[in-house]
Amino acid sequence: MAHLLRGKQAGIQNDLSAGLQPDVFAIDDLARYGVNSQIACMAYDPVQSLLAVGTKSSQFGPGQIYMFGRDRVQAVLPLPAHGASPKTLQFCAEKLVCLDSKNDVSIYSIELKRLITSFSPPGVVTALCTDPMLDYALVGMQTGDILAFDMDREAVAPFKIPNLWQEVDSRARILSVVSLQFHPRDIGTLLIGYSQGAAIYSFKLNKALRFFHYEVPRGAAGGDGDPTSANIIRRPKLTQAVWHPTGTFIMTGHEDSSIVFWDTMKDGRILTARTLTDTNIATPGVARDSAGSRQTFAVKEPLFKMSWCANQQDPEDTAILIAGGQSTQAPSKGLTLFEMGRTPVYATSAWETLIAYFDSPKRQRILPTPPGTEVVDYCLIPRSTPHFAGAHDPVAVIALLSSGELLTLSFPSGLPISPSNQLHVSLTFVHPFIQSLHTAQIGREKWLGLQERRQQGPKILQGGIELPSLIRRHGDRNIIYSVHADGTVRLWDPGHGDEIENEKVLQVDIARAVGHWDNVAVTATSFAGASAELVVGLRSGEVVVFRWGTNRNAGRDPPPAQPTQPGVLTNVVNRVEASLSEGLMPLTMLDQKDGPVTAVCMSEIGFVAAAFEGGSIALIDLRGPAIILKTSVQDFAKGNKTGSLRRRASSSEPKPEWATKLEFSIMALEGENYSSILLHVGTSLGNLATFKIIPDPSGRYTAQFAGHLTLDSTRIISITPISADSGKAAAASQTVMGNLRSGIKVNGALLVVTPTSISLFRPATSKGAHKSFDNYFCDSAGYIRYQDAGHALLTLSGDGKARAFSLPQLREITTLDLTNINDTGSGLDVRRFPSASITPSGHILAFTGPSEVALLNIFGTGETLHRRQDRLFNPDALIPPRPTISNVQWLTGTQHVTPSDMDILIGGPERPPSKRMIAQSRSEEEQRRQAARVGAGSSAVAARDAGQEEGYWGYMQRQLAERTEKLGLVGDSMENLEQNSKSWVDDVNKFVSKQKRGAATGLIKARFGLKRAHESWGTWDRGRNDIYNALSGFLANYTGGNVVTWDPRGTGWTLPAVCFANDTERTRVTNVPEAQGTDYRFEETWNGNSAIAAACKEALKDFGSLIGSAYTARDMMEIVTASGEDGPLPWLKNGTI
Repeated sequence: MAHLLRGKQAGIQNDLSAGLQPDVFAIDDLARYGVNSQIACMAYDPVQSLLAVGTKSSQFGPGQIYMFGRDRVQAVLPLPAHGASPKTLQFCAEKLVCLDSKNDVSIYSIELKRLITSFSPPGVVTALCTDPMLDYALVGMQTGDILAFDMDREAVAPFKIPNLWQEVDSRARILSVVSLQFHPRDIGTLLIGYSQGAAIYSFKLNKALRFFHYEVPRGAAGGDGDPTSANIIRRPKLTQAVWHPTGTFIMTGHEDSSIVFWDTMKDGRILTARTLTDTNIATPGVARDSAGSRQTFAVKEPLFKMSWCANQQDPEDTAILIAGGQSTQAPSKGLTLFEMGRTPVYATSAWETLIAYFDSPKRQRILPTPPGTEVVDYCLIPRSTPHFAGAHDPVAVIALLSSGELLTLSFPSGLPISPSNQLHVSLTFVHPFIQSLHTAQIGREKWLGLQERRQQGPKILQGGIELPSLIRRHGDRNIIYSVHADGTVRLWDPGHGDEIENEKVLQVDIARAVGHWDNVAVTATSFAGASAELVVGLRSGEVVVFRWGTNRNAGRDPPPAQPTQPGVLTNVVNRVEASLSEGLMPLTMLDQKDGPVTAVCMSEIGFVAAAFEGGSIALIDLRGPAIILKTSVQDFAKGNKTGSLRRRASSSEPKPEWATKLEFSIMALEGENYSSILLHVGTSLGNLATFKIIPDPSGRYTAQFAGHLTLDSTRIISITPISADSGKAAAASQTVMGNLRSGIKVNGALLVVTPTSISLFRPATSKGAHKSFDNYFCDSAGYIRYQDAGHALLTLSGDGKARAFSLPQLREITTLDLTNINDTGSGLDVRRFPSASITPSGHILAFTGPSEVALLNIFGTGETLHRRQDRLFNPDALIPPRPTISNVQWLTGTQHVTPSDMDILIGGPERPPSKRMIAQSRSEEEQRRQAARVGAGSSAVAARDAGQEEGYWGYMQRQLAERTEKLGLVGDSMENLEQNSKSWVDDVNKFVSKQKRGAATGLIKARFGLKRAHESWGTWDRGRNDIYNALSGFLANYTGGNVVTWDPRGTGWTLPAVCFANDTERTRVTNVPEAQGTDYRFEETWNGNSAIAAACKEALKDFGSLIGSAYTARDMMEIVTASGEDGPLPWLKNGTI
């Protein structure tokens, strides 16, 4: 019968929960925000503009993969093996490849957003390598073998690379593959990193071309600089091997923090060995200065990751990014960037020049990270292409810290990039870690107008399309304002399971507003949606108020800020980011110097209250702004010290007491017939005080004490003012305040919750109704409303249950289990219930782990969490062509291996066309049909149609003809050209079928068949030297002959003759795009050669006529005579324009 009396005790005659029955309560699991566990790896696709993030398996959730696109586009992919964690993620065209901790290689479809197939190799997988132009994933094993998995055929390919390092050291036992990387320009060459060293493998020769073994001799410092090992030979294990963007050099990283640069073109020598700070570490007798003092030995971090980045316009302009390798005693740690500048011309540079280039970068800098952190991994954000191992013209880098947090930096400047409106809101939970979150209701129209204007760089994530949902065009929006470890506060709309109209994130920079960058820990926040005002309290004791406005100093440095004075309001309007034009601007700040801020409350009517751990309370009127009340908890709680026997038995020293909850309301106090603006203060010892805010004749407001009541001996966690007549909230709203002049009277009551009880009473001193919790503690509480059925109090308890109580009876209506939501086995983290938030609409936002929150609706139908149906894959986004070998390399005999060739080399000659080729063929067929419908009957179309019917070898034959025609080296007709190519095609058939060196040797001898060769390439100095360097090696090995070259009439060295300003311009003109139609190809080739001729004519007009073929031929014959050759010149290569 107790619940029947509580309504009378509280002074509430109506049943405010009349329509609420247990059957209206059911949990809908609407959404998840954040990541369920610590981040383990990342990958970025610049073509689709998507980011993949893998999380570790932990007590908070299984390992899984998140894929993020633009705005709120998201997909979650589970791992096939229970308890597995992702180790490596790589995008490969329309697929995502994952290597997990249980050595499974999983292939996911980006378009279908599901697992396609999974491969479990026989052993431990230590490396994974893919290329967007290939259908194969190379898997490096702990045994040193390399397997190939056909992702298109979903089966293991017959191809296998054995442990090549056995050729160097057959006695080595542990020879794990630690890294794999395709040659940036020749996909037929692979760089393999073993634990003992590196090797370059050729697919076309089916053998290792060169080995690289790093050894530190006696007397050399080595990477770690350990003096105890200076007199022994050391062989540090390799951790990573990376190509130079041109393939001319490689870089290897070792476990002693050594960074070694190697030559790959001639003899494979070490160019230099260095660390981040020292050079010549492999040279005996070279002194070095450790990062510590000379008496102490400084331990270095391991080299976590290295990337050799290429400039967009000129791939030979490079930079090296390194994570790790810093001294543990270094004052600041972060990513190290070597800006190398343009690579010296290999053919004309001495070894000393190359060594100096790697020893002395153009610029070296540290991309800073927060103090006390280290970068263990990173993900480069290329501008447009996935080539060069994902390091082609990066614009940003996302760093993974050892704590699991993310940090986004611009590249190469290293400036921090805010994740707000750049990354998905889920990633802001770990950028840096989220500390707490709160919710506030705001009108839909008001929220649509709150879109800040801020200068930002290019969008990082632009991929995907969000699936349209139902739009709630009426009612308020529940806005989250989250607090992060660096003091940043972000406001955004999590939705109600509906379409979010305003997906933008508002960001508030607390550190800049308070004027210091350390000790910026936020302890309390409050946001008033109607007035767009925010108040933030810090552990350092400052209270800062923000208000929506515009920045008068946008785009330029603000004027000097006013010094902060304790106990008074400080104007902080100018303490705003220069990049922010419109948004939440700092307004005023109070530094009370009374301990950390324990509670704040922002009203919609221009008042803000703050409480401090020292017991003081401040009330601020923002109309001035001015402080209208300064009081202390001890002032209104001292009258209650005479107490009970229990208090007499306790210690004579009073317990410290401070305010834990503040709330504004507009209602009539008990015994009054008019409404007033009230401030309610709840304390840590269960006291509740009420202050009345009244207008002053001077036009200002004043505050006076209205009464005090002791409710419990524990802290007050919730204060909700309600109308005793209708049950609606009696908060201090702008509408009600405007009606105060008309004499409106709100018959109100306060609903107060502590961990052990609920109280419902009329302020300021009435006892009212009371209910105690016997078997559990309440951690959080909220006042909810279900349509027009009624209102209730919802509590979250330490036993993992949510309980709804009726009003005013305070009777339990229903209980919901939040640790096992809808019998799915997953639920909320009970330890984070105190930071959970309950909205008036019945939504719960609570943590499921350290960095993930769940959005639940208790007025649902029992729905489980559903998969988002966002579209991730864009079929119209095409992968740019892969960089290939230069024309000079092709002419000197370098055999260009295409991805189609790799299909045969890896998949075997019997492998049928891939699914991608079949789909492309169908698409081309459909395009041809459409062209035929519109009357496209020209000869060019007929030629394309005929070309698409040709076989694979016919395709290769036509490619040779077109390539030779483009270079302008022959004058044969198309019929003669086809005949001249037949022998070459036969040789290629032999080579692909046998894959042996003998075939390659026979091909070269058949092509050259000579003892001597003389050549001149007119004015093409660099090309001539490249040809000379390549041919000299070939002929020496296979024919015993020599190559003779010279500068015709002094051009090249004495008289430089270059047709193009740089290699980029030359490549743009000479690299003709592939096409299917012969007429089209002929026209493009003709235009390309005409452009070359025009460029050379303009560049060489002064002396070009002096180096024609007649002069060159005369010089050549003189060389033949002088060299004692018998008979005619066996092979002549001469080119001029």
